[in-house]
Amino acid sequence: MHTVAVLAMPDTIAFDLSTPVEVFGRVRLPGDRPGYRVLICATEPVVAAGPLRLATDHGLDELAQADTIVVPGRNDPSAPIPEAVLDALRDASAAGTRIVSICVGAFTLAATGLLDGRRATTHWTAADQFRIAFPTVELDPDVLYVDIGQFVTSAGATAGVDMCLHLVHRDYGAAVAADAARLSVAPLFRDGGQAQFIRRNTPGRAATALGHILEWIEENAHRDLSLDDMASRAAMSIRTLNRRFHEETGQTPGQWLNAVRVRRAQELLETTDHGIDRIAHQVGFTSPTNFRTQFKRISGVAPRAYRSTFRHG
Repeated sequence: MHTVAVLAMPDTIAFDLSTPVEVFGRVRLPGDRPGYRVLICATEPVVAAGPLRLATDHGLDELAQADTIVVPGRNDPSAPIPEAVLDALRDASAAGTRIVSICVGAFTLAATGLLDGRRATTHWTAADQFRIAFPTVELDPDVLYVDIGQFVTSAGATAGVDMCLHLVHRDYGAAVAADAARLSVAPLFRDGGQAQFIRRNTPGRAATALGHILEWIEENAHRDLSLDDMASRAAMSIRTLNRRFHEETGQTPGQWLNAVRVRRAQELLETTDHGIDRIAHQVGFTSPTNFRTQFKRISGVAPRAYRSTFRHG
């Protein structure tokens, strides 16, 4: 039987901890045989998990017996990590154990050095913090999970469910995974990625040197703005404007403008019954086709799919 060890450290996020316990623990094979044996391996006999106190019979030594180790996030991902945890994860990796993280559990996994030079993800709100802490990891904050074989990382909250179901599919095939998805009342494969939940280029997020032009773009994004218009408003040459944008936002002025328009479109998709083409023109796109292209590029899903997910009521 496949053994899953869930790592519990102080200040573990309770949702992250319970997700693999519930998803893997309820998997059934033909003949009603359990697919997984799930253990919680803690750094100490009683571990705090938010408002909960978790008592467990298993310590870090049990990690060596696992086929898969799950690393949940902690409420403070920058908190010091016990060296014994890092050593145990490195030893497990050397033995070929699959190691996966949920949400900001990627911080713990990355601290071992095992993700250096590899692709990974984490919760989108922690992406900037993660990049600073682990610049050698190839972070992709737009996806629900990243599977590179021995190491699998997921985004936040319910993306952990997506990842666990993906692993069930990997281990036992589509039929068993579909049953597990039904028990979890979740789709086996979810459209889009984490990108659809990110609010792009919101007011006040950029550096102050460009503050005046960013505010003007925010107010005038619905107009047919050209690069000349933005450079003239900023009292800069086009070349200087492009350079300033790249330095302070990492984007071109056009990319920033499109992201502002898409964010506005997301608000209209959530709160109105306006047609897709009408919304495209309302937010400043002259071509509905270009709107659909830019919307999917930025949010990861088509406008109609976004509306079906987030439409109020």
